Amino acid sequence: MQFSIIIPAKNEEANIGRCLDSINRVEFDKNQFEVIVVDNGSSDGTVEIAETKGATVYIKPDLTISGLRNFGAGQASGEILSFIDADCTVIPSWLRNASAYLMKNEVACFGSPPIVPDNANWVPKVWFAVRRKDADLCETDWLESMNMFVRREAFAASGGFDESLITCEDYDLSMRLKPFGAIISDSSIVAVHHGEAATVSHFFRKELWRGKSNFTGMLQHGLTLSEIPSLIAPSFHCLIWICWLFSLLSGHNSLILDFSAGLIIWQVLLLLKSFRKLPPHNSITGLLQLHFLLNIYLFARGAGVFSSGRRTGVSQCAG
Repeated sequence: MQFSIIIPAKNEEANIGRCLDSINRVEFDKNQFEVIVVDNGSSDGTVEIAETKGATVYIKPDLTISGLRNFGAGQASGEILSFIDADCTVIPSWLRNASAYLMKNEVACFGSPPIVPDNANWVPKVWFAVRRKDADLCETDWLESMNMFVRREAFAASGGFDESLITCEDYDLSMRLKPFGAIISDSSIVAVHHGEAATVSHFFRKELWRGKSNFTGMLQHGLTLSEIPSLIAPSFHCLIWICWLFSLLSGHNSLILDFSAGLIIWQVLLLLKSFRKLPPHNSITGLLQLHFLLNIYLFARGAGVFSSGRRTGVSQCAG
């Protein structure tokens, strides 16, 4: 068997049927893939729907999402482990396009960032400019577990997903897969994520949650040079805003001018980053929206790093 599609789920009654229907419509030999749903103790109709749609279902109520994926991988018989989330759908050519990598043993992991649905509002549509890769086909540092294909041998050699992480487990796994082969982003392998944050407050909460495990994961797999900006930028962002507010409260004109100048320079840099990330011919509105979301993202990730360190302690994380 070529592919084992592994879907973790909990109370996904509204999504799992749509996900499995899209998989059942793929234009690929049905004998060359299997679908495994690992349920985390749902109290709704998730299990019944998944079984009706032909998936093999396991119920594991006491595992983290990484544990669910690892358990599914342990039951799988495919050459390639295909990880996708229950609130995603795939296009008919999904597995056919992915099969181009079956014989490319030098590639340990492949997939692409899930796109957003056409009816999504501005928040996920604008943020996709950050999530998407710079080219349709390229080697990349990491892939999201919502549309991630991993060669079985590489998955086993890397140790699988870190079950101590509450999120960012896909980034951590990608870091540990690198010694076993390339990580390729191929935009022809299309999945659609229907669960992206649709409001600014939801976006902030998700990034705060991700920021907590991002810091922990860095300590556990070892900080790399490419990760340093993602650790420094959020912390600096929060610090410069705090210093600016402190200067206003202090009433010292020289401090106000100094920190105001620093804040303006920082915002100009974020505006330039927004401009570079957006597709050509994007509107001024899109530019300002992305600039705004970058500010929210950095606040959330900075707060996540702080709360992670405070909650678990650096010594505990490092251990």
